[in-house]
Amino acid sequence: MNIIVNGGTRGIGKEIVLILAGDNKNRLLVTGRTGKALKNLAKGAKNKNISTCTIDLSNFDTQQKSFLEAVTSVMKNVDILINTAGSLAVKGFMDFSNEKAREMMETNFFGPASVIRTLRPLMKKGAHIVNISSMGGYQGSAKYKGLSYYSASKAAISCMSECLAVEFSGTGITVNCLALGAVQTEMFEKAFPGNQAPVSAMEMAEFIADFAINGHRFFNGKVLPVAIGNP
Repeated sequence: MNIIVNGGTRGIGKEIVLILAGDNKNRLLVTGRTGKALKNLAKGAKNKNISTCTIDLSNFDTQQKSFLEAVTSVMKNVDILINTAGSLAVKGFMDFSNEKAREMMETNFFGPASVIRTLRPLMKKGAHIVNISSMGGYQGSAKYKGLSYYSASKAAISCMSECLAVEFSGTGITVNCLALGAVQTEMFEKAFPGNQAPVSAMEMAEFIADFAINGHRFFNGKVLPVAIGNP
């Protein structure tokens, strides 16, 4: 399968890449902001099936052409897109500058949306788009101080997933969104210092990797909460 993991150099994204790259039938293209981390990730792949592309989603418009060129140089079509890239700033709503707020929305919402729009022409019947959201952006879930813009950006990508399933109806392309709960990652530790999550990054990655491959058989246009812990 031809798979793109958008944001795969650390945390859950990195673990997803390692799992999927373990199958030598898969060809992966992984994005991230740090070229060195991407290089090390590709070098460590036993099956030599990881290609990389350095992009910053907060400024994706200027990198769209080079991203598409990187994709088409290694694959003619895209079977799976996993949008796991994200940015988090823990700060009171009144302490956010417009610049910082827009940067987070670009990274967590506008950037992934642009990636989907760029790759859509390469997707055929059976393709699956998996957007990674958060319980912070899940309607009716507990909310926490300092996470207003982060939660709002994740709510946006959740809603967009539902909308795109309708937009792409009749094409055979499915779109789903996983709203993750507490997972032991750097981002979780930053948001909730001193807390221990009940799920490891590897455990969550195993679930997401399997869902990306098989979830389209059972779900489309769904925002699914994946959480056993609060926060």
